[in-house]
Order: sequence, then structure tokens, then C-alpha cells
Amino acid sequence: MRTIKNILTGLIVSLALSNVLALAGPTGPRRTIEDRVRHELLSVPYISVFDNLSYTVDNGVVTLTGQVTRPIEKYNAEQAVKKVEGVTSVDNQIEVLPLSPFDDRIRVATLRALERSAPLDKYFLGTQPSIRILVKNGHVTLDGVVLNPADRQLAYMAANSVPGVFSVTNNLRTQS
Repeated sequence: MRTIKNILTGLIVSLALSNVLALAGPTGPRRTIEDRVRHELLSVPYISVFDNLSYTVDNGVVTLTGQVTRPIEKYNAEQAVKKVEGVTSVDNQIEVLPLSPFDDRIRVATLRALERSAPLDKYFLGTQPSIRILVKNGHVTLDGVVLNPADRQLAYMAANSVPGVFSVTNNLRTQS
């Protein structure tokens, strides 16, 4: 008698819990295809402050753009996006920057110059820095987002002070 009572009690508790979970529905808002693509691109290994990836989504077709320092990063970005549910095809227009020790030296020197500027060091904390440093044949492009116009100008001046830099293009945007 006691065993039947325990079984019935367990069955009633199980049904009650399943009804509560069914009524609760999904645990959060449904993520769009853009959100899933963004997540996958942020998860690509070895993407650094010297790489800049962007994308657009149009009816399941993802167009990847930007610049990377190594050819494998272009391949990895495409492979990551291909596996996203809802993506029908990937148009990979990512530019691979020239493999150059000269450009590598400028990349590191520019990063150090920006990090040494006290108000700018905060932009390089964490795994996804908000300033990107792109170097192509000695020409530096700063891309990303900063808090104010003063930080934008300071970043430009710091990059311009690096020996060997031919020109600096400041594509930094302010948050406001």
C-alpha cells in the first residue's frame, strides 16, 4: 500500500512540474539570425585587436567584410558563420592584410603607444577591445568606438607618433 502511495505521489509531482515548465515557455527572447552570426564571429579563435570583422545578413545570405592578419582567420570566420541555423550561404569578402614583418612591428608599436596613453588603456581591457588597429603597407587605420571626441583625437595623435607609420586614418566613432 505504501509503495503505491509513493508511486502516485511521485507521478503527481512529476505532472505538476511538467505543467509548470510547459507554461513557462522559452527561457528568454528568441535570438535573431544576426545575433547568432555575431555570437559565432565573436567566438572565432585568434581574432585580435589587429583584425576587424563585420557582416550583413540579407534573407539568409551573410556577407562577411573587414580585414584580418592571417588567411586562416578568414577561413575560420566563414566556417563559423556557415553553421548558424538560417544561413543559406556566405559571401566571404574579408581582406587578408599583407604578411609583413614591417607591418607587424607597426601594429605592436601602435598598440603600445595607445595603451601608454592613460585615458586609452581602458579600451584594450578584456577579450574584445573596442579599438581595432589595422596596418596595411605602413598605413594605419583605427576603427571602433570610443567614449568621447577627446579620446578619438588622442588615439589619432598616439598612432601618428609611431615611427615608420606613413599615414593614419581615424575611423573611430564616439558613443554619443
